[in-house]
Amino acid sequence: MTTVSPVPSDIEIAQRATPRPIVDVAADLGLSADDIDLYGKYKAKIPLEIATRPARGRLVLVTGINPTAAGEGKSTVTVGLTQALRRLGQHAMLCIREPSMGPVFGVKGGAAGGGYAQVIPMEDINLHFTGDFHAISSAHALLSAMLDNHLQQGNALRIDPRRITWPRTIDMNDRALRQCIIGLGGVANGVVREERFVIIPASEIMAIVALSTDFADLEERLTRIVVGATAGASRTPVRAGDLEAAGAMALLLRDAIRPNLVQTLEGGPAFVHAGPFGNIAHGCNSILATRSALALADIVVTEAGFGSDLGAEKFFDIKCRAGGLKPEAAVLIATVRALKLNGGQDKTSLATEDLAALERGLPNLEKHIENVRQFGVPVVVAMNRFVTDSEGELDMVMRRAESLGVPVALTEVWEKGGAGGEELARELLALLDRTEARFAPLYSTDRPIREKIDTIVRKVYGGDGVDFAPKADRTIDYLESIGLGNTPVCMAKTQYSLTDDPTRFGRPTGFRITINEVYPAAGAGFVVAQAGDIMTMPGLPKEPAAARMAIHPDGSIVGLF
Repeated sequence: MTTVSPVPSDIEIAQRATPRPIVDVAADLGLSADDIDLYGKYKAKIPLEIATRPARGRLVLVTGINPTAAGEGKSTVTVGLTQALRRLGQHAMLCIREPSMGPVFGVKGGAAGGGYAQVIPMEDINLHFTGDFHAISSAHALLSAMLDNHLQQGNALRIDPRRITWPRTIDMNDRALRQCIIGLGGVANGVVREERFVIIPASEIMAIVALSTDFADLEERLTRIVVGATAGASRTPVRAGDLEAAGAMALLLRDAIRPNLVQTLEGGPAFVHAGPFGNIAHGCNSILATRSALALADIVVTEAGFGSDLGAEKFFDIKCRAGGLKPEAAVLIATVRALKLNGGQDKTSLATEDLAALERGLPNLEKHIENVRQFGVPVVVAMNRFVTDSEGELDMVMRRAESLGVPVALTEVWEKGGAGGEELARELLALLDRTEARFAPLYSTDRPIREKIDTIVRKVYGGDGVDFAPKADRTIDYLESIGLGNTPVCMAKTQYSLTDDPTRFGRPTGFRITINEVYPAAGAGFVVAQAGDIMTMPGLPKEPAAARMAIHPDGSIVGLF
């Protein structure tokens, strides 16, 4: 597609695109029309069998530094890099997460890229898409309904309503649902108890969909979900299998675990599948999509939520471990504005040149480079250019990266599409050719939970250690007593800082992380440790993006980015 300047809005660009029929995109991967199930002309699902084929591709992760609230274009660069690789003749494929409608209607936006580096059909992907989120919501709601019905129908399992840990879920930012009371209105309406909602990307069902490897694994994981505990001193865990819910939940997810095939603006194939957040969940697209892409393409470009302290750490320690994946390189996205914010510049003046603030923020970049390297993965820095960046600022960042022995490339994919990412693509190809990855997770899962959390805090965040709230301490002891001590840890913390305080920018030292809450995700296969004031149900901002959206009489959409 032809680029124009000034760059139109994302929705305008997407609506001007002429997408290829998805059967033609599938043919580029060696798939026939009989191999895919169509969801209209431009979307399809693929069979799970593809994920069992031998891997031929090389896996590349895209991560970033600590971002501003608006994001630093990680999805955009991930898409643009894949487009650039294909322009250079590489058989490359994109694997990214599905967007949640919470951020779409809130402030940050979706996860379909932006400018001339998008996946399409953009409107569908950012809204209902192929219905995966709805299926996950239904499966989650079914378990909630069966749990409360069990309480109503005599409670044969002796579940203590005060010890129920299973929340309800909705794919929307709605702070009023963080804490609520259900069962009001008399005996016929169920047992009165406290309840909470999480946004769907924080649902354990989402994590299970992202980490399952086949239908049998899906149902086994659903069976293991811990919903609460029994009354009395024994506190025996109660699971979805005890409620006989797993089979029906798996039926609802039968299609949702199959990867979705779409395309980039430049017509290249893309899997968009699963959507756990990077701050409150493990932040990676599905194992099934990644394995399928590795079987079909020579280079697979994927991403993980937010910075290397969140999505990348969990990609390496959770997803790669669960999926037997071996990443061979990483791309670390940096922006001038995020580095200036990390250097202390006021967020309202990030468009103004400030070399002093930028220099103060560069240690944040250095830490994220160190984070990727300590997993044994070689890294290239992508300097994602914004129109407000000065030449002096860009030069300062690129010189610092080079001084650390890290290849660096300027990227302009938002403005120029794949053509704006060719320098980065060449640097990545050179890195893959000359450097061999020695990937290894950061810790052994057989270590105690507290030790694994302490390892992440010291090695990834740069902290001095961990403090555990009394409730978290008791929960850890309980989880280890019921056999959940030998799992990875999924850290939930702010994305804006290496600490658990979103206002501490740069590369802080001399700090400790406080773990306020720990809870099981036995079906997903990890334990969640929650630090600081992180919320699993976001709220809408004062001026939601939803207020600027509308649909025209002809059915076209306005205001969606």
